[in-house]
Amino acid sequence: MYQALKVCTVFILVLFTASCGDNDLRPKPQAQLALQYPSPEYEKLIKENCPFEFEINTYARVLAKSDCSMKIEYPFMDATVYMDYAPVQNNIRELLIDGQKLSFSHNRMADVIDDKIYLNPDTSVYGMMYAIEGNAASNVQFYVTDSIHNFVTASLYFDRAPNYDSIYPAIDYIKLDMRKMMESMNWK
Repeated sequence: MYQALKVCTVFILVLFTASCGDNDLRPKPQAQLALQYPSPEYEKLIKENCPFEFEINTYARVLAKSDCSMKIEYPFMDATVYMDYAPVQNNIRELLIDGQKLSFSHNRMADVIDDKIYLNPDTSVYGMMYAIEGNAASNVQFYVTDSIHNFVTASLYFDRAPNYDSIYPAIDYIKLDMRKMMESMNWK
């Protein structure tokens, strides 16, 4: 019995050694997500009763409300930019605090919060854009104001769990659209 076990063990070891061969192990190449989005084309969005106008990507769908707030949907990305309007009525300080508080409420899940000031004195548009890196609920937000009459905020949300690495190409695409919204904002 001991002799048979010894022969089986030697046979199994020879079999494993012979099956190894000289296959060199090579690391897998890094994979890159190859998402292709259409080049943006912009047109001016003008709502009759709203005190502002701006340019928007023609591939986005706008669902406006009566109070000048709106949802800007990107159906091919399952993403929505929520834009809210508030009139300034001696409350600019509170509006600015609320606009900044929303961005920094994602601080727990954010790796980095990159803020960029936007100033355009020619059109009286002043604001701030926040790009939030990490698995936060909203990765891009901005607010713009003329400091006297109008205050607009916008936030990007996806209709899925926030996995920053997976949705980064879509974030980058929509962030450029949101920058265009800020830069083309005009008060009526």
